[in-house]
Amino acid sequence: MITGLNHINLRAPALLLAVLRDFYRDALGLEVGPRPAFNTAGFWLYAGGQPVLHLSEQAAGEVQRRPLDPAAPTTYDHTAFSGTDPEATAMHLRALGVPFRESRSAVTGQHQFFLQDPAGNGVEINFPLRDRT
Repeated sequence: MITGLNHINLRAPALLLAVLRDFYRDALGLEVGPRPAFNTAGFWLYAGGQPVLHLSEQAAGEVQRRPLDPAAPTTYDHTAFSGTDPEATAMHLRALGVPFRESRSAVTGQHQFFLQDPAGNGVEINFPLRDRT
């Protein structure tokens, strides 16, 4: 049985992989940490001491696993992270020039930020919704 989400893996050519590493580290605050000595290059990024994002180098000539046609339908929408301090996070993202959209949902009890990483993958950051009275 499934007990939780272990990690997500993004696969990209080396140059994009470094850009993604920097984005998730610098914009979202994940920490680059230990990674097993696989046969391919890559990075593991940690949140709360857990390796939640794996970045793996795509081999030269490797065929992408999703359709190359950007108009083709896909089922992937985004990866969601839990966060703290939405005000500080918003200031940080704005200072880095990272565009995002905010939403507050009484239904889910979350204050949410929606953005995209440099590869165009959807990213969501969820904060507990605070009463603004």
